Amino acid sequence: MIKPIMRDIFFLNQKSEPATPDDKQVITDLLDTLKANSEHCVGMAANMIGVRKRIIVVNMGFVDMVMVNPVIVAKDGPYQTEEGCLSLPGTRPATRYENIEVTYQDQHFNQYTRRFSGWTAQIIQHEIDHCDGIII
Repeated sequence: MIKPIMRDIFFLNQKSEPATPDDKQVITDLLDTLKANSEHCVGMAANMIGVRKRIIVVNMGFVDMVMVNPVIVAKDGPYQTEEGCLSLPGTRPATRYENIEVTYQDQHFNQYTRRFSGWTAQIIQHEIDHCDGIII
């Protein structure tokens, strides 16, 4: 189900709780909402649809990747950039890292550790920040 985008800064500043298999509907809603906003958005965190769970989705160009309980475990190559957010008007400065390593679970709760770089790494960092209550 397509959900409205959360714009309440107080809500967005709160840390998200770990997701469990009981949160599978949240994953579906998040994917539906990302697809509905694909002209303006390349990634979303569950708190952007009003659910404080550690779930993000990232558009990889050809497929939307689900990351449940993602944690950045390594990063290198810091750089400065400007980012926008569907939940906030305008753009803001952000420090990101060119390369990151993330542990996460997929939508079936299988565990993975993968490295990402470039634009994909930037999107993932932005969405994990959302899970941590950090907004740009």
